Amino acid sequence: MSIESWEIDSSHSGIHFAVRHLMIANVRGRFDRWSGTLVVPEGDWSRASVQVIIDASSIDTGVASRDAHLRAADFLDVRRYPEITFRTLQIITLQEDRFRMVGELSVKERVSEVTLEVEASGVTRDPWGNERAGFSAMAILDRRDFGLDGTLVLDSAGVVIGKRIEVEIDVEAVKQYTAAHPKQRIRSPWVRHEVSVQGRRG
Repeated sequence: MSIESWEIDSSHSGIHFAVRHLMIANVRGRFDRWSGTLVVPEGDWSRASVQVIIDASSIDTGVASRDAHLRAADFLDVRRYPEITFRTLQIITLQEDRFRMVGELSVKERVSEVTLEVEASGVTRDPWGNERAGFSAMAILDRRDFGLDGTLVLDSAGVVIGKRIEVEIDVEAVKQYTAAHPKQRIRSPWVRHEVSVQGRRG
């Protein structure tokens, strides 16, 4: 059986989240350091397995004092739990380019099943001949499922951070080649276009 391996290009990908602030507006943030792999049997994305590792200390909401609190023991506790991990359990095909991905998310060693709605945006070649696949995904989490029970409280305003976390993920993955599996023409059913190969691979 042919197995394809893809690496997530984190420089062209992103994990973003939004949490309610004072129950009326969203605080938005992201994780700056993370990596992931996709293993695709026989080129069938509906059978793919995905593993992602996130550096918990790379959380960034744009406010240094808030980020320091989120890294502290009553939230992510990054000194004791430096990594957040995800792995797939099941992928359900909804349409040719839409999937429902069920997986296990581990935060502070507390594991909870989560569901992501995934859309494939296409496969193409970059100018160096590498195959690249794009995806976007959305999920809604409850931070209490992962032991994130801390609160940021103002003197008179009550809870500042809400319990519901909206997650948006953009992924650009690069196919890995070996001598046994050299570069070939793209055969995905949802190819958008090909970029002509120019020059040598950088």
